[in-house]
Amino acid sequence: MKRGNPEAVRAAMFEVIEHQLQSNDPPETRETLDRLMSKGHTREEAMKLIGCALVSEIYAILKTQAPYDNTRYVANLKRLPDLPWDDDE
Repeated sequence: MKRGNPEAVRAAMFEVIEHQLQSNDPPETRETLDRLMSKGHTREEAMKLIGCALVSEIYAILKTQAPYDNTRYVANLKRLPDLPWDDDE
């Protein structure tokens, strides 16, 4: 099985996040970026953390075959920098 290109995946993920920021949809993406940067994260670090919330939502969609859940995505954004998959602590 051929492996995908991680740089292409990262670029696509950042493109989705940039679109969310430009369209202000959901507004919590901008709020999360601003909050993380105000706590000392660089823009790139904050974007990677937001990407973790995005990847978690995509994984949930693929795993359950359920539609996008904005409430779940926003909840994961709000708990950053704690990662969505670290909820067993």
